[in-house]
Amino acid sequence: MHAIRLHEFGPAENLRYEEVPDPVPAAGQVRVAVEASGVHLIDTTLRSGEGGGPLPLPALPSIPGREVAGTVDSAGDGVDPAWVGRRVVAHLGAAGAGYARLAVVPVESVHVLPDSLAADAAVAMIGTGRTAVGVLSRAALTADDVVLVTAAAGGVGSLLVQAGRNAGAVVVGVAGGDDKVARARDLGADHAVDYTAPDWPERVRTALGDRAPTLLLDGVGGPLGRAAMDLLDVGGRLVMFGWSSGELLPFSSPDLVDRGLTATWPISRHQVGRPGFLRGLETQALAEAAAGRLVPLVHRFPLERAADAHTALSTRRTTGKVVLV
Repeated sequence: MHAIRLHEFGPAENLRYEEVPDPVPAAGQVRVAVEASGVHLIDTTLRSGEGGGPLPLPALPSIPGREVAGTVDSAGDGVDPAWVGRRVVAHLGAAGAGYARLAVVPVESVHVLPDSLAADAAVAMIGTGRTAVGVLSRAALTADDVVLVTAAAGGVGSLLVQAGRNAGAVVVGVAGGDDKVARARDLGADHAVDYTAPDWPERVRTALGDRAPTLLLDGVGGPLGRAAMDLLDVGGRLVMFGWSSGELLPFSSPDLVDRGLTATWPISRHQVGRPGFLRGLETQALAEAAAGRLVPLVHRFPLERAADAHTALSTRRTTGKVVLV
């Protein structure tokens, strides 16, 4: 089969499209003929050798990628042969090896896909979507909210904008550049603001008039996340789920006390370790997509152009979830 392999940590160009032996499913595994593979920002930091937060650097050579969707083409010992021929999606976790034509997966990790859900959309929801529904479970969105979403045209952000619209809240999407601002507006944001403009916080205030955000959903962190936090109304809620800026959102206890804010991180390492926690989020995310309530944005690249996908993602030239097809 063909796969993307990394032989040396470094730039995106180190990702090579190569022919490698077909993987064979072991006992308790199925093999998936892959139609779509997810690309995550963590993949780019692991590739560079900088580390990926909770994930260790892989042993080289390695095949990156932690999300796949496709059709089961063989089953290992102890697996019901009825799995063969089923369309499935799975998150591979730290094991990786998703940037490939074939991938082996523990059978307990796979979800059967309804005919209505395309493989690339399923890949978007199995990882990015599970994060979004985890955030929403803690955010407790209502029609009374004014919700501010950073990186509103990104994989998670685009889903959160839709959820805010579905709840009847006033949604403010913050995104980088005219195209992404327009995309956030198309997704249902009542107001969309370009964070590359130095006065973007004032533009948010002007757009909202006598109202202020009651809820901030932030996966960016750093100075942008802090500026967004400063826009929150008295008694506002801050839900953090990432730091794509490379820096956690900085604040202290007095920042919360002075305005009666609450702050939370909905998906912690301890929760991830609980049996069934992530699978429950995956199941919910896939159901939301299958029902059409949340429609993931997908930015597609051919598998052989994985290096281009990494470059585009790390330089913020993508919208939605990046997927190799």
